[in-house]
Amino acid sequence: EIALVVLFGVEYGVRLWSAGCRSKYVGVWGRLRFARKPISIIDLIVVVASIIVLVVGSNGQVFATSAVRGIRFLQILRMLHVDRQGGTWRLLGSVVFIHRQELITTLYIGFLGLIFSSYFVYLAEKDAVDSNGANEFGSYADALWWGVVTVTTIGYGDKVPQTWIGKTIASCFSVFAISFFALPAGILGSGFALKVQQKQRQKHFNRQIPAAAILIQVSLTETVPSGTDISPSPSHRLQGSHRAAIHVILRMRYFVAKKKFQQARKPYDVRDVIEQYSQGHLNLMVRIKELQRRLDQSLGKLTLFQTSSGKQSSTVIYRIL
Repeated sequence: EIALVVLFGVEYGVRLWSAGCRSKYVGVWGRLRFARKPISIIDLIVVVASIIVLVVGSNGQVFATSAVRGIRFLQILRMLHVDRQGGTWRLLGSVVFIHRQELITTLYIGFLGLIFSSYFVYLAEKDAVDSNGANEFGSYADALWWGVVTVTTIGYGDKVPQTWIGKTIASCFSVFAISFFALPAGILGSGFALKVQQKQRQKHFNRQIPAAAILIQVSLTETVPSGTDISPSPSHRLQGSHRAAIHVILRMRYFVAKKKFQQARKPYDVRDVIEQYSQGHLNLMVRIKELQRRLDQSLGKLTLFQTSSGKQSSTVIYRIL
């Protein structure tokens, strides 16, 4: 406990001191602005709460008051240090926002199934009693509690239908409602997978930018003189072999940069290969249609029904000749 308090305290002090490297946190007022951030306030609360717990506990006192005992709960906030930047919550929020329509639809249908199943089970079981003579579904609230426990697959077993009608209704509606309450898990799982794949594709695309910049820079080196000096170049003082060596080195740099750029543009996975193939095939078909349209405009449009001699005369070579 003491080691954690020292670690968090030193970390908070170092982060407060190093915040001045950014222009908006320079000076005393800038550090106060940094300390007013939500994550900084949480860190300060955690450090202060841990110090209070250590001081009170080291004096041999008992945590009698609920206020002091409640301070221990604040120490759970240490888990927020694992994701201080909030990337996990942003990822979750983006996935939920993207699939909000599917989630709303499945939850809406699931809650409808929950309400109707609870109501029909209540109608079937409101007069039934168990072996102990107790009525487990005396009110709609009891039936609704049974519905929540059933469709969420918890299954406490504290309330069970007694009649055959109630069991039949419970079986039919449970299968229907459970299937819809299980859909959000699959939607969120597929959403997370697609989001992670999208981020990896973005990283793969970002790696192409430096390679393209180096390729452009190397290609311009052969034609554009470096620097802003417009004085005559002293290259005429070099011998022919030296100029040839420089030219070869520049060409080698160009080919190396071109090879790295081509490697960076390689498809990320099989889906990218299929997507690129589909896009290339689509572009090819568009060009063929454009060429056919130009031929029809230049040589005339073909008729639908033609004789054998007409078919021979309708070829592209015959029409051009």
